[in-house]
Amino acid sequence: MQQKENTSALGGKKAWEEKLVAKALAKGGERQETFYSSSGIPVERLYTPEDLSDFQYEEKLGYPGQYPFTRGIQPTMYRGRFWTMRQYAGFATAEESNKRYKYLLEQGQTGLSIAFDLPTQIGYDSDDPIAYGEVGKVGVAIDSLADMEVLFKDIPLDKVSCSMTINAPASVLLAFYIAAAEKQGVSPELLNGTIQNDILKEYSARGTYIFPPAPSMRLITNIFEYCSKNVPKWNTISISGYHIREAGATAAQEVAFTLADGIAYVEAALAAGMDVDAFAGRLSFFFNAHNNLLEEVAKFRAARRLWAKIMRERFHGNDRSCMLRFHTQTGGSTLTAQQPDNNIVRVAIQTLAAVMGGTQSLHTNSRDEALALPTEDSVRIALRTQQIVAYESGVADTIDPLAGSYYVESLTDKIQEIAEEYIAKIDAMGGAVKAVEEGYIQKEIAESSYAYQKRVEAGEQIVVGMNKFKIQEKKVEGLLRVDASVGENQIQKLRAMKAARNNDAVKKSLAALGEAAKTDANLMPYILDAARVYATEGEICGELRKVFGEYRPVEVL
Repeated sequence: MQQKENTSALGGKKAWEEKLVAKALAKGGERQETFYSSSGIPVERLYTPEDLSDFQYEEKLGYPGQYPFTRGIQPTMYRGRFWTMRQYAGFATAEESNKRYKYLLEQGQTGLSIAFDLPTQIGYDSDDPIAYGEVGKVGVAIDSLADMEVLFKDIPLDKVSCSMTINAPASVLLAFYIAAAEKQGVSPELLNGTIQNDILKEYSARGTYIFPPAPSMRLITNIFEYCSKNVPKWNTISISGYHIREAGATAAQEVAFTLADGIAYVEAALAAGMDVDAFAGRLSFFFNAHNNLLEEVAKFRAARRLWAKIMRERFHGNDRSCMLRFHTQTGGSTLTAQQPDNNIVRVAIQTLAAVMGGTQSLHTNSRDEALALPTEDSVRIALRTQQIVAYESGVADTIDPLAGSYYVESLTDKIQEIAEEYIAKIDAMGGAVKAVEEGYIQKEIAESSYAYQKRVEAGEQIVVGMNKFKIQEKKVEGLLRVDASVGENQIQKLRAMKAARNNDAVKKSLAALGEAAKTDANLMPYILDAARVYATEGEICGELRKVFGEYRPVEVL
């Protein structure tokens, strides 16, 4: 009690700094002269009510499940049920990936997240010369409906939520999925999941694009329209800040560029004649979780509040359209090949950030992913990290547990402010598509990435085990070996499938798709018709390439 009276008698933050901090500094300085968040936001020594003197509770916070959704999109959040624990997996063949999915479901995973190999991501079949050496390497190879049927063999698609990380050929893989469900006797109305379908971030941060922006945006809005009528439980896009962050963006830039992309998708759908409330409620987002725990929590809260503001003030959406629902993945770029067990700790911190920030689903990276595809032991530890946070940490027992923290609220405001400044610049250029075409977003990300790397190399940014606290480690060998039999077996299966299918029906469906692509018709029904008769992804994308052409990236100086 006496100490409380002495503290209050100091007369506020300024007096405290003059009386106590000055004495402490006279005895020895702080670790560094100025502290910053990873977004370059200055971090004060202490935050008090004085830093939130004009804070408006209803406008800035409100209640969970109510506009502006700062505190979460559901009234009870994790007190109702936990987030979906959705581990990202896929490698080699559909058979091998199917086994891994079943293993993960047996271990308590509650949703699937599919990783595709590089040829699949850019619309090439496994037997295309350009696919040589890449088949099944960074994900599962899916050439046709036949592979999709094997991928989900004995996994009931009306019972399991599925997320697919696919972008340029998203319409094709979604068609394969719908057709595979039909083969199981599951109607499209019962399917529940997400397709990433976010092409703008491919141009600016990731690189798995096929077509130029205009036809790519058309395919995206075609999916919006088709699913709103035929696959109503499906999240038609996962607007991804994850890859923007992986490319080197700051937390504030991740929010800004992701929401700018979101604005572009909404505008494209409206231009196609859709009603905002018919599709916006099925939009979802995908964010990264890095190591700066409190900044990451603030980032998620700022993103939710800013999107609500954008959707209400700019697009006049209803409350459901204003909700920012998001999946989170822990930061792949934060993992180190050095002392890989340290990554378990990093992932635990990032898991806490995602949960305290109110994520709807979560993938936790495995400790050895900086080296190779994770082992079953590593995958289990990653999943157990989520389960320990859910069942043992207590952070899921109350909603938005860091609300009211002077620092977190100040940081939430600042991240929103920086993001709004970026969005205003992008608007002035003509929107996200134009900003990508001019290389603006790419340049901003590249500069942030370069600045971070300089800090690491100078020792200003400590990465434990990599540039400080290093140990002598055994050399890891044999990591980049490619099993040639994977590609060879996949090609043999593909050839056998092509020989057995009705090739006349395939030719007819592809010709119809090509003609439709020359009009303004919705292409999803044509793509689905081709998928049902076992046209391959390469054949479908090849037909669209004839009409749409291919994207060539701008040079970022």
